[in-house]
Amino acid sequence: MTFVVPLPTLVPGWLRSVLSGRSAAVRGAGGDGPPAINELYHARRLSLVRLAVLMVDDLPTAEDIVQDVFAALYRRHGADLRTVADPHAYLTTGVMNAARSALRRRRTARAYVPPQPGLAPAAEDEMLLGHGDREVLAALAELTVRQRQVVVLRYWSELSEQEIADVLRVSRGTVKSTASRALSLLRGLLGEKR
Repeated sequence: MTFVVPLPTLVPGWLRSVLSGRSAAVRGAGGDGPPAINELYHARRLSLVRLAVLMVDDLPTAEDIVQDVFAALYRRHGADLRTVADPHAYLTTGVMNAARSALRRRRTARAYVPPQPGLAPAAEDEMLLGHGDREVLAALAELTVRQRQVVVLRYWSELSEQEIADVLRVSRGTVKSTASRALSLLRGLLGEKR
């Protein structure tokens, strides 16, 4: 003897209870009151972890998020959830918000690029430099990048103003004015140190 149950009548009720996260164990005794937090935890934890995994794509982080949301619910309302209108909505909202926060923290952590350590000159280079050379290099470091480029190309590489303009892709007048400002700054910096 076989027992045949019409499938369409069972599936919608079961599907509704699974999708809403409610089951007979969650409704409490008799279905008249709100569930206790331990019943709610056993009934909803797995579906909430799945939801969090879909959000953060990381199982350990998802489990931590769900644990934190349940801990916050317990701290705020205790074991008896009579003061919570809809504990299922509370938990779902908490998991979604915590997952968004985890994603923001992850994005911030990935965007951070630590500063590169400065280059230190070799010890023998420092020893070979005279005192005046160190002063000039320190004064050059105080100039802007463009000023330093113009001064080095003009006085170290001995390029003409037109050649510097071609290399830097600026006008010849820009090279002249930049060199003039850079030299006056260098005179001031080197004059103050002497």
